[in-house]
Amino acid sequence: MKQRISALGLDVGRRRIGVAGCDGTGLIATGLFTIERQSFQQVVEQLQAIARERQVQVLVIGLPYCMDGHLGQQARQVQKFVHRITPLLNLPVVYVDERLTSVQAEELIEAERRVSHDKGLIDRKAAALILQRWLDEGAQRPDLMESDRVTP
Repeated sequence: MKQRISALGLDVGRRRIGVAGCDGTGLIATGLFTIERQSFQQVVEQLQAIARERQVQVLVIGLPYCMDGHLGQQARQVQKFVHRITPLLNLPVVYVDERLTSVQAEELIEAERRVSHDKGLIDRKAAALILQRWLDEGAQRPDLMESDRVTP
């Protein structure tokens, strides 16, 4: 029997954080909401509330590698944010390469005949793509859970 999994996917940006969750089977990721970043404390409180409510076991964070595979300024900002928030959420963190997820999200929205000017919707879809990528790569495998784990 497959173990229940509760993960949150985060697409961390300067102004917004897209948040996605998965069903208990770990098969399907869905965009939940977008956090408009007003203060660090406000972000922490929102993430703590959703983590409690959904009994989250792991955070899956999109890491924006440059196209050539190295970590640029935005990736370092995401890592800095994650290192600040990890002890406050007390959850393991894994990073997933998020290259082109925002582009994919916009394409999905356009394919659904929606207007893609809603940046929050794009962030939610990107977070769902990040989480889905992790789920598809075998989230239940211990080696994947450990490979990019950040500890508080």
